[in-house]
Amino acid sequence: RLVESGGGVVQAGGSLRLSCAASGLVSGRSNIGWFRVAPGREREGVSCINRDTGTTRYAESVQGRFTISSDGTKNTVFLTVNNLRPEDTATYYCGAYYGTTCRLDSRLYVAWGQGTQVTVSS
Repeated sequence: RLVESGGGVVQAGGSLRLSCAASGLVSGRSNIGWFRVAPGREREGVSCINRDTGTTRYAESVQGRFTISSDGTKNTVFLTVNNLRPEDTATYYCGAYYGTTCRLDSRLYVAWGQGTQVTVSS
C-alpha cells in the first residue's frame, strides 16, 4: 500500500514536502516514482528513486526545483518541491515497482497511491 500526503495550496514561489509512505508488500519494491496529473493533461513522470542504490531521476520541467529522497528505513519517500509555479498544479501520485534502476515510465509501476493535491496560485 502507498499513501501520499503533504499536498496543499501555496502561492507561486512557495514550497511543499510531499510524502509517500509504503507498507506491506509494496514496501519491498525498490523503485518509487512521483507522477502528476493536471486537469486536461496527460500523466507526467516527475521524479523517481531507486531505494537500494539511491539513484534518482527528474523530469526536465522540475530539474533543480524538486528533490526526491528516502528516509533511513526506506519506507517513506519524500518529494520536496520548491519554487512552485502555477503550472505545477496537479494531483501528485506515487507508484512503486521492482527494478535495478528507476524510470519515469508509468507502465512499469504496479502499485499506486490515491494521490495528493497541489494547487499553486499566481
